[in-house]
Amino acid sequence: MSVQPAQPARRDPTAWQLAPVPTTGDLAAAEAFCRDVARRHYENFTVATRLVPHRLRQHLANVYAYARWSDDLVDEAASPAEAARDLAAWRQGLEACFVGRPGHPVYVALAETVRQTGLTIEPFAHLLDAFEEDRAFDAAGVAVRFADRDELVAYCRRSADPVGRIVLALEGCRDAALVAMSDCICTGLQLVNFWQDMRRDRLAGRVYLPLDDMRQHGVTEAMLDAPRAAPPLRDVVRAEVAWAREQFDAGEPLVGVAPPALRPAIGMFLAGGRAVADAIERAGFDTLARRPTVGKWTKLRLAAWAWWRLQATPHPAGGGPS
Repeated sequence: MSVQPAQPARRDPTAWQLAPVPTTGDLAAAEAFCRDVARRHYENFTVATRLVPHRLRQHLANVYAYARWSDDLVDEAASPAEAARDLAAWRQGLEACFVGRPGHPVYVALAETVRQTGLTIEPFAHLLDAFEEDRAFDAAGVAVRFADRDELVAYCRRSADPVGRIVLALEGCRDAALVAMSDCICTGLQLVNFWQDMRRDRLAGRVYLPLDDMRQHGVTEAMLDAPRAAPPLRDVVRAEVAWAREQFDAGEPLVGVAPPALRPAIGMFLAGGRAVADAIERAGFDTLARRPTVGKWTKLRLAAWAWWRLQATPHPAGGGPS
């Protein structure tokens, strides 16, 4: 595990800052832009995509670029009003994309993915619903955002679970039982990210700890402003991490029953989420003083483990990475 000292909220480069945005509707240029955004913004993308067949890699880049751009419209906006305008225009672009009239380069690339795979608009729209919810909370000045775990899970259903559903659908998988397992993994990943980033989120005016859990453990909002987590805050984070691990356990069977082409990448992300939970535990459940992270060598080890599992598992012809 490596750790980073707590510091003021630091904005990551936006999707439009990571690579030159194409000015034409050329598909090749749009796809290259999406690959650049995914590779430069998300350090695990290159590793993860090596675990899926070549035919899926561009589709994953297109989906990632869409999600990243959508999120940045809210997180990087100068004001909630600007975010509202940009999100409304972006949603119109999404609707145009799914009727074959893409305008923005991200939508030009995504439209080709839709054409080849038959993806539906619903999970993409649900992501925008979550970002709109963030914008509304920001505009209202609401810090502690969810009354209980049920409300937080409902948010994860919009903010995280759609990504897993999209990935399964790339392989034509819409089985309800498998989707439920995917939802558990994606919710668990979102949860550990929240507990890992409590300092950063607090500095941005966002608190994802459920209010019920805070009250149960005697945690006040002011405790989140301290340089170190007080014992009650550590107790609530311990409970939230245990909850995230339960989500991982519930979703673990997906690694063995998902479409074979996706199993190694799913396994890597599941193991990565558990590694973040372990890092938080090793930090004594204090993510105010230091932000626990999973080191590069651990990530490479997880990728190698996922690759080994792929080699040890029989696949239909053409089912493994290429």
